[in-house]
Amino acid sequence: MIVVTGAAGFIGSCVAQHLYRQGYKDLVLVDDFSKVDKLPNLSGLEGALQVPRNSFVEWLEENHLSVQFIIHLGARTNTTEFDKSIFDKLNLEYSKAIWRHCVTFGLPLIYASSAATYGGGEFGYDDNHEVVHRLSPLNPYGESKNEFDKWALQQERKPYFWIGLKFFNVYGPNEYHKGRMASVVLHAFKQLQQKGGVSLFRSHRNDYADGEQKRDFVYVKDVVSVIMHFMLNRNESFNGLYNLGTGRAQTFLDLANALFNSLGKEPNISFIDTPEDIRDTYQYFTEANMDKLRTTGYEKAFMDLEAGVSDYVQNHLDKGYNHY
Repeated sequence: MIVVTGAAGFIGSCVAQHLYRQGYKDLVLVDDFSKVDKLPNLSGLEGALQVPRNSFVEWLEENHLSVQFIIHLGARTNTTEFDKSIFDKLNLEYSKAIWRHCVTFGLPLIYASSAATYGGGEFGYDDNHEVVHRLSPLNPYGESKNEFDKWALQQERKPYFWIGLKFFNVYGPNEYHKGRMASVVLHAFKQLQQKGGVSLFRSHRNDYADGEQKRDFVYVKDVVSVIMHFMLNRNESFNGLYNLGTGRAQTFLDLANALFNSLGKEPNISFIDTPEDIRDTYQYFTEANMDKLRTTGYEKAFMDLEAGVSDYVQNHLDKGYNHY
């Protein structure tokens, strides 16, 4: 059995669906299945076992002999949530419990970290372990991810194979349920449909023009590809934290123009103030250093923003469905 936590969520469902199509039918899907808005992400996974998030640790204790791999992607990802106790419970303590069980039962583990750990980028975006304890994330979500990374690195007992992936700005199918936390690509597509134009956040810093804020946008299909790479290449020398972006920062204007181009429309872009509740913690630049991943033998090129947006829009959104 291969376990995927967060299996009804954005990235988790894409991973589960890819595994299923590749012939890995014996899946264990872990999530809070009471959230009906995410259930369409489980379509096409007939026969997979569903285990509620709150009972998974106990299930694992009883069934660990049947488990071959754990891909832990379940987390609270709301960057506008400031109740630290929620992140402590779901992102920190829950992940520690899974880690400990992987150690005890000899199970390999891939887990989701985040580029939010890098905060304002004061120490760059290098995924070396030495900088982790110095990072200052800008919100409780990022803090929870960095706290787990720090805790994992400090453990004397680690899973025999473990990988922590620092996801940058992931976009793509199966994110329809994320509301405000969905990618700018999805929000912009909906705006274009409804209003004929796209509104981007205005810059509130003198060193960035409106729309020139830069992020490392990575397509979810590339994320799935990297996860599969590590699942199939369990070399213990690879153990550690890895960035998962493209290695190339692009602007939100690039994103909006890619959207219009993918639909054959003339750009119609305006600007609105960044909401006050996220303005002070807003990242103006992120760019993953991807050298470390390449040392593990991952050679596939990442889709640039233009190619990824084109695939997402033309093969998913514009056809009226979001599914992977």
